[in-house]
Amino acid sequence: MAAHAAAEGGADVTLFERNEKCGKKIYITGKGRCNVTNDCDPQEYLTHVVRGGKFLTGAVYTFPPRSLMEYLERGGLKLKTERGNRVFPESDKASDVTKCLEKYCRNAGVEFRFDEKVLKISILNSTMRGIITEKCEYFFDKVIVCTGGKSYPSTGSDGDGYKFAAMAGHNVIVPVPSLCGVNLKENYFKGMQGLSLKNVGLKVYIGGKLKKELFGEMQFTHFGASGPLVLTASALINREKNENVKLVLDFKPALSPEQLDARILRDFTAEKIRTFPTV
Repeated sequence: MAAHAAAEGGADVTLFERNEKCGKKIYITGKGRCNVTNDCDPQEYLTHVVRGGKFLTGAVYTFPPRSLMEYLERGGLKLKTERGNRVFPESDKASDVTKCLEKYCRNAGVEFRFDEKVLKISILNSTMRGIITEKCEYFFDKVIVCTGGKSYPSTGSDGDGYKFAAMAGHNVIVPVPSLCGVNLKENYFKGMQGLSLKNVGLKVYIGGKLKKELFGEMQFTHFGASGPLVLTASALINREKNENVKLVLDFKPALSPEQLDARILRDFTAEKIRTFPTV
């Protein structure tokens, strides 16, 4: 999108891609379906940004989710909206998102260079000179860095962006994992590996104080917990010491203790001749 916007603005654009094709990370998002955005207004969108909402405010209001949807649909990508206002390609193929963006670029005259890794941004006396790749040095008056973070090295996101930012004089805060699964203490969760939970509550405590109450879906894994609720929680606790963090799971947040007790007694009465493994 950055390459297309620059080309549409009249610039001569060359896009360097270290992989053999475009959008390798897009191919694996949303379990191969690519959840491109959520169909909601900017204000609601920003309430779901766990960190950095203030920084993103200008961008989200300038180019809200609806604008992204219109942009992709103008490019020939048919979209659909599912539960939770999640927007996917109608085909359920993430590759169609990549094809749409690549088509935009090629129609605007963007030149692609695949299998060419950028090693360094060349800056002299605070003036942009260009880039140095594995194959050659190129001279440009402007460079846009779109590397992603360091979350998935096999897609190209191995942390090079932080290196390039440092070369340009930026101070880089050491990155930590975020929007990821959480390792849990003890081993009780291993017996629940693979168990998915819906409509549960999760309270995040930091230093003994309630930081956030979350509601939604999660699942237990071989290392602890994952799923939407836990991914959000991870962004709240990732710079905290383990001993300062406690997660409290509520399996039935909509019921009071008395209501839950009555529900359990009712179920036991209705299923009194069944054993637990068959319930």
